[in-house]
Amino acid sequence: MMDIHQILKQLPHRYPILLVDRVLDIDKGKSIRALKNVTINEPIFNGHFPHRPVFPGVYMLEAMAQTAALLAFDTLGTTPDDKTVYYFAGIDGARFKRPVEPGDQLVMDVTLDRMKAGIFKFKGVARVGDEIACEAELMCTMRTVA
Repeated sequence: MMDIHQILKQLPHRYPILLVDRVLDIDKGKSIRALKNVTINEPIFNGHFPHRPVFPGVYMLEAMAQTAALLAFDTLGTTPDDKTVYYFAGIDGARFKRPVEPGDQLVMDVTLDRMKAGIFKFKGVARVGDEIACEAELMCTMRTVA
């Protein structure tokens, strides 16, 4: 549905913090499914952990937030410019259910619960195969900077 070239036009993130490789499906104003290929080449694995590499939970949350941003931009029909910044506003109920390791494909399913007064609230679930790796409620907002 959206390849890396289209993602790069929507998100300001770049390597090593761009954490969405492909959008698999999007239902405008409702939900999105995106993919992150977790590879041993990720710089985080040099220190987390050298003897047993594990993709950090905060990276899973960030991957879901980036996925949520793509849904928000699609819902609003906008492409952010250099003056638009998309921020985390809150995380509730974050739970980590299984480790994510190099070679895994992390599939993020994010649904838009509501948007009100510039605040977006999402529910996100990240899976490896059929197993839930992480789930959380995410709140995000867009701001224009000078």
